[in-house]
Amino acid sequence: MTDSLAPALPRTAEPTPSTTDGLDAWRSMAAVQQPSWQDAGVYSASVKELSSLPPLVFAGEVDVLRERLAAAAQGKAFLLQGGDCAETFDGATADKISARVRTILQMAVVLTYGASLPVIKMGRMAGQFAKPRSSNDETRDGVTLPAYRGDMVNGYDFTPESRAHDASRMVKAYHTSASTLNLIRAFTQGGFADLRLVHHWNKGFMANPAHSRYESLAREIDRAVRFMDACGTDFEALKRVEFFASHEALLLDYERALTRIDSRTSLPYDTSAHFLWIGERTRDIDGAHVDFLSRVRNPIGVKLGPSTSADDALALIDKLDPNREPGRLTFITRMGASNIREKLPSLVERVTASGAQVLWVTDPMHGNTVTSPNGYKTRNFDDVIDEVRGFFEVHNALGTFPGGLHVEMTGDDVAECLGGADPIDQEAFLERYESVCDPRLNHMQSLEMAFLVAGALSRS
Repeated sequence: MTDSLAPALPRTAEPTPSTTDGLDAWRSMAAVQQPSWQDAGVYSASVKELSSLPPLVFAGEVDVLRERLAAAAQGKAFLLQGGDCAETFDGATADKISARVRTILQMAVVLTYGASLPVIKMGRMAGQFAKPRSSNDETRDGVTLPAYRGDMVNGYDFTPESRAHDASRMVKAYHTSASTLNLIRAFTQGGFADLRLVHHWNKGFMANPAHSRYESLAREIDRAVRFMDACGTDFEALKRVEFFASHEALLLDYERALTRIDSRTSLPYDTSAHFLWIGERTRDIDGAHVDFLSRVRNPIGVKLGPSTSADDALALIDKLDPNREPGRLTFITRMGASNIREKLPSLVERVTASGAQVLWVTDPMHGNTVTSPNGYKTRNFDDVIDEVRGFFEVHNALGTFPGGLHVEMTGDDVAECLGGADPIDQEAFLERYESVCDPRLNHMQSLEMAFLVAGALSRS
């Protein structure tokens, strides 16, 4: 795998047997949350095909992201990571992808302008097709079938045929990811992301307080751009943006099949995405997920819930970032609003004292899931906001940098999370609840979140 636009080679040592020859060591370890593929022949054919297909991302792009995340870990940039809880094949349309990208760009503009910091833009996109589940099965009206594990594994329809674990879906996930990345690259490199079009990104959305604030900010940016234009500034840098893809590395068969050895360095890169994370359910230090991702050169994230101890965090650092390389490891905390101020400080203190330079990111969504009175899985926007505030309070008190935001969001006008400046109530769920898995912030709530974070960052 080559990349003519690759940056300087990674700073790590020469490849060792532990990184190159151990890529399949995970197969002898406990691998939780893995499918039970129904047809061995289909499985073998699918893995063989994936192993021969072109990479979805390139090693040089991955190295650029690692440099950007290193800057964030040092307090010189901020990571914005957002997208669907679980992508679907049917949802990979141009309109839905562009709306999601547009919302992330709007949030990034708010953060960049409000906090005067570069923002790394990353989507939970082009690969987020698999989800961990708390139960292997689902029962409806006395009928029990396998739980829906994301379109990469099985279908959402509650039938035996749909819920069977079909390995050919991994190949479809690859091709859907490729088309999604193709659109994202066109949007972000072909003029769609031009900063001089900030007003156009807001068209088509209903008026609400968050949009009014955005329009006011857009006018300020317009004035600044016109001033720079009058001064003869070259606007090439404003016409396109870097946009990176990420997903939870859950299905190890898929991730291993898309791992390639880089021709420049002879090091392994998982080319399914630029950034991969290990979930709260799969971060066992002796488990297959941690072992496999310890061996690839991608930047790695780990979700840390309220049960995480400081010893857990330090063990993960030793396994995933033994060389203490800035930009290599991101800790994504998902504590819940009621736990963040109590549980996070000890982790940050011990990790900082160890000398490791990890990037701290907040995921304020997953620790705040509740069930609405009318039976929908939801989140209260006030709780989500409170966890973000707690995250900043902890880091400000300790003198460390709150380096990023990880949210489940969409560019569509859905109703899945309660509250916000233009309040969503449970009755709206009846017509506008679309998620097949977890509730997401809609476009309005996402913008509102961006303004809050921008204010907190500027105070930091």
